[in-house]
Amino acid sequence: MLSTKKELVFIILAGVFITNAVVAELIGGKLIQIGPFVMSIGILPWPIVFLTTDLINEYFGQKGVKKLSFITAGLIAYAFIILFLALTIPAAKGISPVNDEQFQAVFGQSMWIIVGSIIAFMVSQLIDISVFWFFKNRTGDKMIWLRTTGSTVISQLFDSFIVLGIAFWLPGKINFDTFISSALIGYVFKLTIAIALTPLIYLGHSLIKKYLKQDENTI
Repeated sequence: MLSTKKELVFIILAGVFITNAVVAELIGGKLIQIGPFVMSIGILPWPIVFLTTDLINEYFGQKGVKKLSFITAGLIAYAFIILFLALTIPAAKGISPVNDEQFQAVFGQSMWIIVGSIIAFMVSQLIDISVFWFFKNRTGDKMIWLRTTGSTVISQLFDSFIVLGIAFWLPGKINFDTFISSALIGYVFKLTIAIALTPLIYLGHSLIKKYLKQDENTI
């Protein structure tokens, strides 16, 4: 019974993780401005990815997160392939409520964005896993906030600069100053949200632990 519960918990967490990661990549091409700062709208779903990453790390180990990260990266690539095929098929003129130009404007992400998104995702995830377990191996079940926040602080620094650098700065879509300011504001935003979500990490930890009835194989 507990094994079934554990599998259900993993499926739910994995589903939330994959959905938010894929959506973040699909909407990442839109830049928004907050005051004098510019950042990608794709950062909005990432706090949920942080939350689920930490919970999966906690209950299913680094192997579970690594496997899920590689699967998600593959699904992100698959989503972009499907979008590419959808872009090549012309819309029915006079019938389709969305014409080719509108569809292209929304989903016509460049190869740079695709490459940058996948590389940034995998690098940040692998760093997050390594840092998380570095702290967990030294603190045990204590100081959950340290491993969750610490892993995010480091991994998202790389993520913020890699994705904008490859997707926007290298191909010349933004200048260097905009690249630095956008990456920094995106990083600060994600870090702030991650810290604000710390109570939810503890809540999720408590709910899962209670649901599994403290099964020795899940702690």
